[in-house]
Amino acid sequence: MADPTMAKPRAEAEAISTAQTTEEPVSKNDQTTAESFRDDEHDADESLNDKRIEKIYHKLDRRILPGFWILYFVCAAIRSNVGISLTMNSETGDSLSQRLGLSQHQISVGVAVFYVCYVLFDVPANLIMTRVSPHIWMSRIVLGVSVVGACHAAISAAWNFYLLRILLGIVIAGMWPGMAYYLTLFYPPNRTGRRIGSYYTAAQLSAAVVGLVSAGFQKMNRLGGLRGYEWMFLIYGLVGIVIGFLLLWWLPDRPRAPGQEPNTSKLTKFVEKILPKRKPAFTGEDGELHYQDLKRAYKPPQWGIKELIQIISDWRIWPLIVMYFGVVGVGIGLQIFGTLIIRSTNPNLTSIELSLLFAPIWIADLIAILIVTPISDLFHHHRPHFFIFGTLTQITGLLLTTYHPDPWTKYAGLLIVGFGLGPTVPIIMTWSNEIFQRRHGEVGVAAATAIVSGLGNCGSIFTTYALYTGWESDRVPGQMYRKSNLTMVGILGLSTVAAVGMGVAMRLVDGKEVVGGEDEDGAARGGRGGRGWFKGGRGGGGGCLRGGR
Repeated sequence: MADPTMAKPRAEAEAISTAQTTEEPVSKNDQTTAESFRDDEHDADESLNDKRIEKIYHKLDRRILPGFWILYFVCAAIRSNVGISLTMNSETGDSLSQRLGLSQHQISVGVAVFYVCYVLFDVPANLIMTRVSPHIWMSRIVLGVSVVGACHAAISAAWNFYLLRILLGIVIAGMWPGMAYYLTLFYPPNRTGRRIGSYYTAAQLSAAVVGLVSAGFQKMNRLGGLRGYEWMFLIYGLVGIVIGFLLLWWLPDRPRAPGQEPNTSKLTKFVEKILPKRKPAFTGEDGELHYQDLKRAYKPPQWGIKELIQIISDWRIWPLIVMYFGVVGVGIGLQIFGTLIIRSTNPNLTSIELSLLFAPIWIADLIAILIVTPISDLFHHHRPHFFIFGTLTQITGLLLTTYHPDPWTKYAGLLIVGFGLGPTVPIIMTWSNEIFQRRHGEVGVAAATAIVSGLGNCGSIFTTYALYTGWESDRVPGQMYRKSNLTMVGILGLSTVAAVGMGVAMRLVDGKEVVGGEDEDGAARGGRGGRGWFKGGRGGGGGCLRGGR
C-alpha cells in the first residue's frame, strides 16, 4: 500500500515532470524541486530497507545466538571440568588426581597436551568448515566433545587421562574460530562484535556454573558407586550429546543466492540425505534482501595454497597472535588452576567452599563482556584501547593477589582479573574479522581466526604446563605461586605492547580509517556501530569489504 504522506509530493513531482514535456520552459527552481522530491523518495525507500534489514538480522539473532550460546556453554563446561575435578572431594581422597595417583608434573602434561592438539588441528578444522555445511560441522564438534567428555568418567589410569585429553583437543579444535567464521556468513563485520561477545558470555557462565554445580556433585560422591567428578563428567557428556543432535536441525546452513542450489561435497550430500530436509534461514523477499546486503560486504572466494600463504605472510596477523597469547594464557591458567590459586590464598577453605568461590570470578568476567563489548562496537575505531584497558586491569588484579597480605583482598584481586579478562578475546576476534575480511574475503576470516586462535593458544600450553604445578620453587609457603602470577603479568605486558604496536602500525601503513573497519558506503549501515547507534553515522567494517581480495 502506498504511503499517503508521500502522495502529495509525488503528484507535484509528476506535474513538474509533465510540464517539462510541454513547449513552456521549466524554471531552474522547478527542476531543483523535482530532484529534491526524488531524493526524498529515495531516502524513504532506503530508510524502509534499513528497517527491514534490521528485522532480518534480529530474526537471525534469535536463530543463531541461542544455539551458539548453548553450544559454547556445554563445550566450555566439559573442557574446564578437569580443572575443578582436581580438588573435588579431596578430603575423602576422591579427587581425580588422588584417584589416579597423578603427580603435579603428570597433571601439567595431561592438561597441556589438550592445547597442543588444539593448536595443531585448529587451522585445518576451520578450513574444512569452508568446504562443508557449517551447521553440520558445528554439531559434529559438540557431539565429539560430549562423547569424549563422558568417557572421562571411566578414567582408571594416567595413560587414560593423557589419551582422552589428546582426543578432546582434536575434536574441539576449530570451535571458537569456527563460530566467528560462521557469523561472517550471515552478518557484515560491523555487526559481529556484539554478537561474538553475547555468546562468549557462555564460557564465563559455564565456568561459574561448573564451580557451583560441582558442589552438588561432591554431595553425590559414592552414590551408585561413582565418585563426584565421575557423575559430573557423565551427566555433562550425556546432555551435550542431546544438544549436538538438536543443533543439526536448529542452526541454519550458509546463505545462498536466491534460487541457487548448494554446491556441496559428496560427503556432505550423503550426510544430508539421512537428515530431514531443512528450510533455509530466509525465503522470498527477506532472502533476497539479506543476500544483497551481504553481497555489498564481501564475495566468498575459493581458496588454495596461494591464498593461505598470502594470509600467513600478512604482518597484521602476528600482533593479534601475541595479543591472544597473553590473554588466553591467563584465562586458561585461571580456569584450570583457579581453585588451587584460591586455596593458596586461604589454606583453610574446604573443597566445597573452593567451588563456590570459583564461580564469582567468571561472573565478574561475564559482567565485563556485557558492558564493554557493545561499547567497543560503538567506538570501533578504538578497539586497541578497549583491549589495553582489559590487560591493564588484569595486571592490577594479579599484583593485588600476589602481594597483598589479606586473604580476602587477594581473592578480590582474582575478581578484578576476571573483569579485565572478559572483553579481551571477543575484541581480538572481532578485530581479526574486520581486518582480514577486508583484505582477503571469507577465506581470510576462516584462516586468520583459526591461526590467531591456534597459535595464540600456545599461551594456554605455557600456563598449564609451566605454571602453578611445574615450578617447585613457586610453592613456597607465604609466597605461593608468586612467580607464576608474575609470569602471567609478563605475558599480559607482551599483549599490551602488541596491541599498542598494532594500532600505531595500522594507522601508519593503512591509514586511520581502517583501524576499526570504517566503511564508506557498504552493507548494514543500520547495524550497531552504524546508523542505529549514532544517527547518520557509518557502520564499521562493511562497505569497503565488498569483493574481498
